[in-house]
Amino acid sequence: MKIVIAYYSRYGHVLKMAQAVEEGAVSAGGVEVILRRIQEFPEIEKDINKDQYAKQAWDEQKDIPVCSLDDLAQADGLVIGSPTRFGNMTAQVKKLVDSTSGLWMKGAFEGKPVGFFTSTSTTHGGQESTLLTMMVPFLHLGMLIVGVPYSTPGMLHAEARGGSPYGASTLAGTGNNLQPTKEDLDIARALGRRVAEVAKKVRK
Repeated sequence: MKIVIAYYSRYGHVLKMAQAVEEGAVSAGGVEVILRRIQEFPEIEKDINKDQYAKQAWDEQKDIPVCSLDDLAQADGLVIGSPTRFGNMTAQVKKLVDSTSGLWMKGAFEGKPVGFFTSTSTTHGGQESTLLTMMVPFLHLGMLIVGVPYSTPGMLHAEARGGSPYGASTLAGTGNNLQPTKEDLDIARALGRRVAEVAKKVRK
């Protein structure tokens, strides 16, 4: 039983969320959790050293293996993370998703659970629209969408932080200087655990 967490993180916020998702999936027990980063574009990678936040994030994740189609094919459950770009997933994540047509033809994803997480610079920067639009291609792949119910501690709030029924989320700040709150990370853990638990139920 394998749960794959595939994420893209330029400034480290989605990386921290991915690590929390990983902890949550592990806590479900009885699953192997595989953490993978999504490949950066070469033209961006060459400029990473010019940005202190991007460089720090790169150093933290450079040894995490890049997600491959084989990783996706062997997954019994997926959790996908992406920062927001104009209310949608990043091009890096979309490129990986667009490369799955061969697996789609084989029905490799059908009936398997998938969850999502994201980050935005501002409170109204597109967290919910990004999570919702990320779901669309995975519905085409035949996957079972897993969200975060309001019974999850920390979901009922009116604070400037993340967390929605569509998935886990956090605020990066306009200068990328914020960090995920404890509540944001707890919701990410809850998402990871829930995807793992659904995957185990589906396998039975």
